[in-house]
Amino acid sequence: MSRPSPSRAKPGQKSGAKSAPSGRGHAHTIRIIGGDWKRTPLPVVDLDGLRPTPDRVRETLFNWLGQDLDGQRCLDLFAGSGALGFEAASRGAARVLMVERNARAAAQLRANQAKLAAGAIEIAEADGLRLAASLAPGSFDVVFLDPPFGEDLLGRALELSVPLLSTDGFLYVESGEALDTAGHAALEGWSVVRQGKAGAVHYHLLQRENEE
Repeated sequence: MSRPSPSRAKPGQKSGAKSAPSGRGHAHTIRIIGGDWKRTPLPVVDLDGLRPTPDRVRETLFNWLGQDLDGQRCLDLFAGSGALGFEAASRGAARVLMVERNARAAAQLRANQAKLAAGAIEIAEADGLRLAASLAPGSFDVVFLDPPFGEDLLGRALELSVPLLSTDGFLYVESGEALDTAGHAALEGWSVVRQGKAGAVHYHLLQRENEE
């Protein structure tokens, strides 16, 4: 999901969702759509640029991933509302690291973690790119990438995230245009195995190509 910090706001519509109201910082909600916490509503702070991945996109993504993420290690590098990370934890992920720079959004993530008693979730209030650079190679099975569209962060996010994935790991990317793997050196040897479009947002699931 997109980042809410005013300096990193995503100007385009987020997966068909309406823009969050600006200026007041009150909460609305998302709901978990599958797994142990199915139908559980979670508050989300309304901040400019925060547009959670909608239900229908999350449902499609987790159909692609096979619904059950039992034992998987997941990284949500631009967590925002946490919709993707909480969904992964609900479906059995062993570890979900959510990274969020905005202090108010990170505080809401922590409150929602406490509400769910979600022991598999870790929340880091930090810059996603800086934190990714410090993580161990091969330490995740799924990485979710949804950086702000207007700030040219995707290339660097891909460069840092690809080494973090296990051999059979999956990379999920949301972007303002269809992802061209040939246009990103970091994606050499990777293929888009599934993709879709919702409103102005393109979403993709990638995996390393079989070398056999």
